[in-house]
Amino acid sequence: MSFINEQLVNVNGLSLHTVTTSKFKTNTIVLKLLAPLNEQDVTYRALLPYVLQRGTKSFPTSTSLRQHLDELYGATLHVDLAKKGENHIISFRMELANEKFLSNPAPLLEKGIKLLSEILLDPVVDGEAFKEEIVTQEKRTLKQRIQSVYDDKMRYSNLRLVQEMCKGEPYALHVNGDIDDIEQISPKTLFDYYQKAISSDKIDLYVVGDLDQQEVEGYVNQYFPIQNNHHPVSETSKKQEVEENEVIEEQDVKQGKLNIGYRTNSTYRDDDYYALQVFNGIYGGFSHSKLFINVREKASLAYYSASRVESHKGLLMVMSGIEVQNYEQAVTIIREQMAAMKSGDFTDQEFEQTKAVIRNQLLETIDTAYGLVEIVYHNVIAQKNRSFDEYLQGIEEVSKEDVVKVADKVELDTIYFLKGMGGNA
Repeated sequence: MSFINEQLVNVNGLSLHTVTTSKFKTNTIVLKLLAPLNEQDVTYRALLPYVLQRGTKSFPTSTSLRQHLDELYGATLHVDLAKKGENHIISFRMELANEKFLSNPAPLLEKGIKLLSEILLDPVVDGEAFKEEIVTQEKRTLKQRIQSVYDDKMRYSNLRLVQEMCKGEPYALHVNGDIDDIEQISPKTLFDYYQKAISSDKIDLYVVGDLDQQEVEGYVNQYFPIQNNHHPVSETSKKQEVEENEVIEEQDVKQGKLNIGYRTNSTYRDDDYYALQVFNGIYGGFSHSKLFINVREKASLAYYSASRVESHKGLLMVMSGIEVQNYEQAVTIIREQMAAMKSGDFTDQEFEQTKAVIRNQLLETIDTAYGLVEIVYHNVIAQKNRSFDEYLQGIEEVSKEDVVKVADKVELDTIYFLKGMGGNA
């Protein structure tokens, strides 16, 4: 029996993914709109979902919309933005009680799909523009959202690493857009962009729960009458030559932030992606990893030290919080741990423990409907059909030689250090 029973059909140009499972007492609906990252659109896209969730034709105020959600037995609605590879993704997520478990079996799933279609297709408008008051309020909130990154030095240093490392590449753009571009967005230009997005974004709708696939397809066909003609998913641009680059920035910070970016030259769609996951797990992904043990525990150089993989862009990011005077020593140890990975200097225990932790982490992720959707959505972004069972099997079959091979492809690109004023790095 497979872990995830996903069925995919095309409905009016929209990709409908139905995942039938008796694991959850609720039904979850996730709507994803994907477009290539680009400078002209990124800030419009960052603003759009927050304007759309403010109301619909039937529920024109935030209050009336929230009241309607309450009437749907306390249904929840959230929006968010993500950057996966060189794609910008808007998500609307709704969770509803499953009517099978209610004494009064109201058609909740149908009402949920209908409401989500209204949010997307029948927003509150003023002629051929969004309402000025809503756009003004959401512009202000977007500015605060962008500013909060600059106030959180851990997030800021990661942003700066990406900006330096990916200069001239779409991936350098921030998921929330550019604060300097917000002012020029008007209710009319945002509405024009919205119409373009509806017709050209790649739209995927996930419905997860104990449900009937044919029934869901009927509701989607009825409530999403969009003849969507989407653009292809953005291919990751390969950087040809990697030169090591060091950037040191000074600000009034108490703790230095050391972020190091590597090019993995391997992404989700590649066959050695499984080995890359195991490599990262041994190197810096977990609390038993080399970075945590050697930089934080043994040398006591860091408050935290870890690494993560950007699966669709082919990047490996190392994040570490250190005292300024420990900069050289920390960089040296991080480099040494990478050299150890490339030479196969890791134990069978590290190797087996990492595979077991990855398996457990994946199984934990699909224990929530949202996590399950994120896992299967990787296939859409990578344009690769890889089942969850294949994913688990692929991790299981990785050999130590595979890890060394994938480690050998990893190249150091940029070292970014944010340090306090006047300290020596």
